[in-house]
Amino acid sequence: MLNKIIGKRIKELRTIANDLSQEQLASLVGCDRAYLSRIESGKQNITIVSLNQICNALGISLKKFFEPFNDEIKERE
Repeated sequence: MLNKIIGKRIKELRTIANDLSQEQLASLVGCDRAYLSRIESGKQNITIVSLNQICNALGISLKKFFEPFNDEIKERE
């Protein structure tokens, strides 16, 4: 489930905030488009290193990436 949430957030940032295709983001990150596709669909585990590389390519910090999840985390406490 966490893979799907992270993948959805990456796709949201890629398309809405940056207007990038998967191919463009994959090129910026230095990974294969198919790998990025699997991450976005929640079918691929992602390491924190890879997530950080994606965040760098999108021009945001890891902290900013996870900000939308703060309320959800607080609700579970």
